Amino acid sequence: MQRRQLIQAASLAGGAGLLSACRIRRIDGASSAELPSVRWRMATSWPHALDTLYGGAQTIAEQVGVMSGGRFTIEPYAAGEIVPGLQVLDAVQNGAVECGHTASYYYVGKNPALAFGTAVPFGLTPQQQNTWLYEGGGNEALDRIYSDFGVRSFPAGNTGPQMGGWFKRELDGPASLKGLKMRIPGLGGKVMAAMGVNVQVLPGGEIYLALERGAIDAAEFTGPYDDEKLGLPKAARFYYYPGWWEPGPTLTALVNQQAWAKLPKAYQEMFRSACQSANLLMLSRYDRLNAVALERLRQGNTQVEFYGDAILKEAQSATADLLADSARGDVGFNSLYSAWKDFRQVARGWNQVTELSFSRISDGA
Repeated sequence: MQRRQLIQAASLAGGAGLLSACRIRRIDGASSAELPSVRWRMATSWPHALDTLYGGAQTIAEQVGVMSGGRFTIEPYAAGEIVPGLQVLDAVQNGAVECGHTASYYYVGKNPALAFGTAVPFGLTPQQQNTWLYEGGGNEALDRIYSDFGVRSFPAGNTGPQMGGWFKRELDGPASLKGLKMRIPGLGGKVMAAMGVNVQVLPGGEIYLALERGAIDAAEFTGPYDDEKLGLPKAARFYYYPGWWEPGPTLTALVNQQAWAKLPKAYQEMFRSACQSANLLMLSRYDRLNAVALERLRQGNTQVEFYGDAILKEAQSATADLLADSARGDVGFNSLYSAWKDFRQVARGWNQVTELSFSRISDGA
């Protein structure tokens, strides 16, 4: 079956019959009956309770299983079941598992350019992020970085625009951030640190207790739906927006290069197609679920607040300094950042003419 047919099959909601046709069609010169049985394990950075994030891994596993007629199976595992949530890259790199589902920016300590695989402060919207990854050379650039770890990467989810975090007390300009202990990963965390925040990185399952017990004063995760599931509204009252550090964050499926090389090409195409489907489906789900959850929070005790121009302007300045410093200190970072920045300029020009102008139209039409 050609790749186009596989992608079509994976994306059609009612395509079970088409998918099962893989059993009788010839796939890259071999019928599916001739393909081997392959069993993979997938470590993830997500607890079971975060059903939309963990659901990205499940989507990949389910679609690969259906497309292969049950011959290629992937078993997802929640954070902590095989390795802690922030050690998925290590597990895939050393072959403890064949694949993983995670966020690239958890690993900026290994290579700061991996932040671009998830989100960069004041960066790309979800659509722009997908365009950069699929059509702008972004994923190829990331794979060159991941090759140093013996890993391949595939966009496999997007949470949509995120919120700006939960705070135990109301903010009053940039000075009110200084000294706060906040859970925030990636380059967003580095920007907050430059603004005087004591930054901590915690997996999702540990945030509520840390916030509720006062080990941290603030925390961000994704958006209203997941934050509510984690219990964060019970631990803090003030919910800030926008999530300027993650305007369109991508989640990533990582695959051990040796395990990938052993797969028949048909299975490689199935995996790639399933990741694309997970990427689209997760974004669509979050747009629906977050809208409902935010309204529910507004009707409760949550106070939804705008960060304010002063904080945003200081954050923009700190972001520009951080990216420039990183580019000066790392040739690889500079190469990726330069190409990404050129793409962002063009994408924003188009966005201003289309979506941004449309969003300014009143609802009275």
